[in-house]
Amino acid sequence: MTNSLDIIPVPGRPRLVLGAFDLGCVSYTAEEFFVSGTATSYAPTVPLGSDGRWRVSPSATADYTTRMVVLSPREPARFNGTALVEWLNVSGGIDAPAVWMMAHREIVRAGYAYIAVSAQRVGIDGGASLLGVDMSLKNQDPTRYAPLHHPGDAFSYDIFSQIGGVIRTAGRTGVLGELRAERVIALGESQSAMFLTTYVNALDPLAETYDGFFVHSRFGPAAPLEGSSIFDEAGAPQAVAFRPDVRVPLLTIITETDLFGGAREGYYFARQPDNQRLRVWEIAGAAHADNYTVQVAPIDSGSAPLADIVAAYVPTNMLMGQQLSHHINFAPQHHYVAQAALAALNTWVRTGEPAPGASPMQVRDFAGPQPVPDDNGLVRGGVRTPWVDIPVARTSGLGGEESIMSSLFGTGELFDDDTLRRLYPGGVTEYLERFTIALDASISRGFILAADRAEILKLAAATYPGDS
Repeated sequence: MTNSLDIIPVPGRPRLVLGAFDLGCVSYTAEEFFVSGTATSYAPTVPLGSDGRWRVSPSATADYTTRMVVLSPREPARFNGTALVEWLNVSGGIDAPAVWMMAHREIVRAGYAYIAVSAQRVGIDGGASLLGVDMSLKNQDPTRYAPLHHPGDAFSYDIFSQIGGVIRTAGRTGVLGELRAERVIALGESQSAMFLTTYVNALDPLAETYDGFFVHSRFGPAAPLEGSSIFDEAGAPQAVAFRPDVRVPLLTIITETDLFGGAREGYYFARQPDNQRLRVWEIAGAAHADNYTVQVAPIDSGSAPLADIVAAYVPTNMLMGQQLSHHINFAPQHHYVAQAALAALNTWVRTGEPAPGASPMQVRDFAGPQPVPDDNGLVRGGVRTPWVDIPVARTSGLGGEESIMSSLFGTGELFDDDTLRRLYPGGVTEYLERFTIALDASISRGFILAADRAEILKLAAATYPGDS
């Protein structure tokens, strides 16, 4: 398949927002390539059921030229042998590396190669988006990206397969330099996770390109196979599970927003038990997006001053220029659990040792699914972290009702002084002692990485809101 592709390196800086810090400061390099070929679309051979056991066959073909951005360690000896291929998220009208932004600290620390793929047409030519703005590649830099051509999202699945094949055969294509990928893992978040769900159910049994899938923050439905927009409410798809016979390890992380539904029907309606190759981590107290997404991630190079990180976590009711009636979710667990999930999936793919299983969040069905709260108003069950077991705030993936965008960012409310004194009569000393015990429990269960322990403890000490 990859033998017929035309792969051209493109000098200069690619249009891809990877953070406010320079990649050189984390000893990584970036190179952009244009990839041209012929992609196939697919059509169902039987009705697409909610169990995900889909059967498809080739339908049409079309030529395309897309781009990929390859990030790799400056020192080849640091490469860990795994290439991560992210289906860029286009919900904001721009190619966004959503998984990179949430987990780049672990990606860099562990020495992955990372490849960002413009899989969908919106990222190249513009189209329907949440923000109603066009920050497509051709709008940002029409000269640089004039050669790109996308035939439509019905072909995006095969384009993504072909890019995976390019990375798998990097020895021939040269896109990883002297590096050779021993493992290739697909990543996608939010809308991209919905497309990966369709890819897993329909295309992976035919393509067999990827060694694992990290499906990050999907809702209930899968993306349309025929290429229509997920924002086309007239044809809004229903919830669908991952196919029960998934071929390779798949780990999906689900926040409260994803489970109960924000912009779309929640993952609750697609819930399924873990199996031999599936793990689902439902993260208690987390939102689809949060302070880390918009304020912390851009500056989180690994060497940013603690004071800057603490300031970026300060509760805010401002979201992309809109003043909300509440704070968005400011809890850090989404970021840290995502990093642990990526590491667990890589270990699973590399060694065969499955990722740990997690209990689901507790749900009551009352006029639709609702979280079962504990005495502090935080959801019971799910992946437990110290921010929900030893809390200083009530954080949730629900409650943002001003707009579709705000619904993705959940809510957060610091406890008042009386509540903090009741919970921690010994003040910050007691809080940190109990927080440390809960943190170590999360690490021992595999839901937070030991490499993040020291940083988390410093952050906890610096962000305790009560009297010392």
